[in-house]
Amino acid sequence: MSDNNTGGKCPVMHGSNTAEKSDVMNWWPESLNLDILHQHDNKTNPMGEEFDYREEVKKLDFEALEKDMHELMTNSQEWWPADWGHYGGLMIRLAWHAAGTYRLADGRGGAGTGSQRFAPLNSWPDNGNLDKARRLLWPLKKKYGNKVSWGDLFILAGNVAYESFGLKTFGFSYGREDIWHPEKDIYWGAEKEWLAPSDSRYEDVDKPDTMENPLAAVQMGLIYVNPEGVNGQPDPQKTAEQVRVTFARMAMDDEETAALTAGGHTVGKAHGNGDAQTLGAEPEGADVHEQGFGWVNPNLDGKATNAITSGIEGAWTTNPTKFDMGYFDLLFGYEWQLTKSPAGANQWEPVDIKEEHMPVDSTDPSVRRMPMMTDADMAMKVDPKYRAICEKFMADPEYFNDCFARAWFKLTHRDMGPKSRYIGPGVPAEDLIWQDPVPQGETNYIEESVKEKIAESGLSISELVSTAWDSARTYRGSDMRGGANGARIRLAPQKDWEGNEPARLAKVLNVYQQISADTGASIADVIVLGGNLGVEKAAKAAGYNVHVPFQKGRGDATDEMTDAASFEPMEPLSDGFRNWQKKEYVVKPEEMLLDRAQLMGLTAPEMTVLMGGMRVLGTNYGDSKHGVFTDRVGQLTNDFFVNLTDMTNGWEPTGKNSYNIVDRRTGNTKFTATRVDLVFGSNSVLRSYAEVYAQDDNQEKFVKDFVSAWAKVMDADRFDVKK
Repeated sequence: MSDNNTGGKCPVMHGSNTAEKSDVMNWWPESLNLDILHQHDNKTNPMGEEFDYREEVKKLDFEALEKDMHELMTNSQEWWPADWGHYGGLMIRLAWHAAGTYRLADGRGGAGTGSQRFAPLNSWPDNGNLDKARRLLWPLKKKYGNKVSWGDLFILAGNVAYESFGLKTFGFSYGREDIWHPEKDIYWGAEKEWLAPSDSRYEDVDKPDTMENPLAAVQMGLIYVNPEGVNGQPDPQKTAEQVRVTFARMAMDDEETAALTAGGHTVGKAHGNGDAQTLGAEPEGADVHEQGFGWVNPNLDGKATNAITSGIEGAWTTNPTKFDMGYFDLLFGYEWQLTKSPAGANQWEPVDIKEEHMPVDSTDPSVRRMPMMTDADMAMKVDPKYRAICEKFMADPEYFNDCFARAWFKLTHRDMGPKSRYIGPGVPAEDLIWQDPVPQGETNYIEESVKEKIAESGLSISELVSTAWDSARTYRGSDMRGGANGARIRLAPQKDWEGNEPARLAKVLNVYQQISADTGASIADVIVLGGNLGVEKAAKAAGYNVHVPFQKGRGDATDEMTDAASFEPMEPLSDGFRNWQKKEYVVKPEEMLLDRAQLMGLTAPEMTVLMGGMRVLGTNYGDSKHGVFTDRVGQLTNDFFVNLTDMTNGWEPTGKNSYNIVDRRTGNTKFTATRVDLVFGSNSVLRSYAEVYAQDDNQEKFVKDFVSAWAKVMDADRFDVKK
């Protein structure tokens, strides 16, 4: 007789839904993790497929929201004290730290998705107490509901805060669409602990430009640099070099960096008036009764004076609720000496400061407090280049205000993509080069006439498809940059990128330029039409008549419209779809394929069908035969999948990234392959997709799915024709 008495046993498996050990990747860490392609599955979105935020926000009463936001700045709530009765400093930090995760290398990070609501960002040490800022915004989110996203609220709060402090801001755009799941697959660094020494991120920590790509911040859990100095050791000149590289990786030059540093520290204060060891756990580590709050301070007593966040304590200026020149007045008006905050952090204080230059206490206006500077602030004074810029600002306050307003706008809008995506009454009229402007293209031409001229040009299917692919594959959904619109593949630096096969590209573009001149179609449209024609011809050769969807109107950017330096980091180092990589990397080729596919906005099935189609179309870099599992090159067949899953084959390694596919009976080599080819047969999830396309009854499905995915890639950047 069985004993069904469970006694004191828990009726559920402890940690069954949360324990890390239950994850497949922990059992088989070398397995290819496809989670990055499923990052924002619709199953996590509570709004439903019909909800379109970019349409909903247009119904927002912009004036009413911004009026309420202004009132929020000085309407203190008892549960969280405001410095000098004003939440502006806190809200600026909220916006800054939401936007400041952006990095140029892969376009990831930034404020465009409201991701700061989720781990790990909501619990980074550098984001301490921003949970309070988000909760202060909740009444506005509750009131305006679906018409405003958290992403827009975060940046609007910072903008309004600056306006309330007296700055004339450059502008503001709505349109950031929230995500509903942590972006856990963004690589923020390999460290296993917060604020671990930054040495592991550098080949040589004394050479900041050796920081590992795509990282931009110097330590895990920081937005930019350590305010106490390199690895917490004060040295303003060394810090200056880290600041320079870090901000450059976030798309800022020296002048923008100096303006942001000065303007960011002109208002508000740092908090370190107490023992940081007394604080509770971060939001993600706190117990349920904290209701999402972290860093609970048992000694706060409702007084802003007692707050602890960074451990650094004090304001930078005499009047921390006014946007003025006070930062420069103190930084350059006094000598500074190294000291410690009450929390034990390294910071700098002025020597023999006049009492009237000391800011008043953030809670008690009858008391004056010592101002401070961080090591990063001292860098503005010590570094010759930054100092020269600051002296220029001091000589022309209006110029400084304009530089800061423009840099702040860039910081908070860099990841929103082209100006055509901007929404609202605050959108500036001026076109900015970092927005990657593209002129409107011609639509008054006959599409079929263009395709006829392309067909008569003698260009091969491989040349047509490869050129269109190389032009479009630069698109990054992370910051909406790149893509075929603008035809920047014909401009520096893209025309010279190794992965674009410059000689082949020049040949094709020479033909396209003449067709463009003859028909009135932009070169960008001709490039895409050429690729579409190649796909249609290949499908017809396989027995299927298809029409690839096409939308006219792409424009041709010029060199003057192109910030070439900001495009350099976008150069592809590999393209698994064309079976190419620039050199060997520590990262596996198949992992680089996933990264590229995710940036392009592809799902795992779309990645799979595009891979199989590109192989049989003969689009491999340098006409390589790896992965070309067909004797009908140039026909859009499912042969890649048929031969990949053929059980008469054997697979033999011939090098680190090369394999022979042999006939099991004869031992003869039938095909050659790379890891990105064979992973579609070895990974259980990818194989399940490959088997669908290998089936005898799915040949037509393969063609239709390829055409659909191809059109998605070609049109990914057509924000000018999308809602």
